[in-house]
Amino acid sequence: MAIKRSAPAQTGLFSPGLQGVLFFCCGLFLLSGSDGVVKYLSDYFSPLMIAVFRFGVQTAMVVVIAFAKGIRLSNLWRELTPVQIFRASFLVLASLQFIVAFKYLPLTDVIAIFFIQPMILTGLSAVVLKEDVGPRRWAAVLFGFIGVLVIVRPGSGIFGIYALLPVGAATAFALYLMMTRKLSGQASVLGAQLAIGLTGTIVMVPALLVMMVLGLGEPPVLEARPDSWLVPSFFLVFLAAFALAGQGLLIMAFERASASLLAPLSYVEIISATLIGFFFFNEIPDTAVWLGVGILAASGIYLAHRERIAARANKISPP
Repeated sequence: MAIKRSAPAQTGLFSPGLQGVLFFCCGLFLLSGSDGVVKYLSDYFSPLMIAVFRFGVQTAMVVVIAFAKGIRLSNLWRELTPVQIFRASFLVLASLQFIVAFKYLPLTDVIAIFFIQPMILTGLSAVVLKEDVGPRRWAAVLFGFIGVLVIVRPGSGIFGIYALLPVGAATAFALYLMMTRKLSGQASVLGAQLAIGLTGTIVMVPALLVMMVLGLGEPPVLEARPDSWLVPSFFLVFLAAFALAGQGLLIMAFERASASLLAPLSYVEIISATLIGFFFFNEIPDTAVWLGVGILAASGIYLAHRERIAARANKISPP
């Protein structure tokens, strides 16, 4: 049976919309962390094996958290409706395409191509969800896109056959976010995470077994490096933890704010990707990158300002 939850009430100075912005940005930072872990693990494991561990460990974590919070698994199981599983399938598809892309493309290139996603989501929000997207928010979307262009500098030669993977991931992720907004309040955060973990595990495990039996694809690199399994395996746990927490925060964000408001803020992810590239992959951002980051930050601050004005206007409006 679906669980219906009322919309969060405003707490202190933070309206539900601003809470959604905060949760969304934090979730994106965590998901960027999982992207960095995937990039690291691609030197040790095949993409399908990474996907199996990512969703399998996530499922186990959900079960552990449920037990720790005294939540009956039967209650979570009842939340696994067909529509929840359908929503989860989009995220599973996006994740697999991302994992494969990180194996063959640089981290920055994958994230850069992926930023077609906010445009897709904003369009879906206006057309499918019938959300009101005013000209100022559309302007903020375009302003944020300019920041991405400044960072990416099109024409750098990153487009090829593998560039279709992040494009496909962006489309699948936009559909997942749109359905998250549409299904807001119909399942608990843990229930939604269980749907994602189980869907991914059920899909990926048979696929991995078939490829291993038929000898298709690339074997895990660890088969040739049996003495180096410990550290990469430890990072598999971090991958699932970052993904679980990040997805949970995104779900909480869409319970508090509209998809059209949150979509432009997806550009925040490139800031965290820049930091990860600098600290872990020795990618030193140049002046253009910092200029683009400044443009993205300005876009996000303006959107938060517009949300605060809207929240104040709704508060003083007569019933």
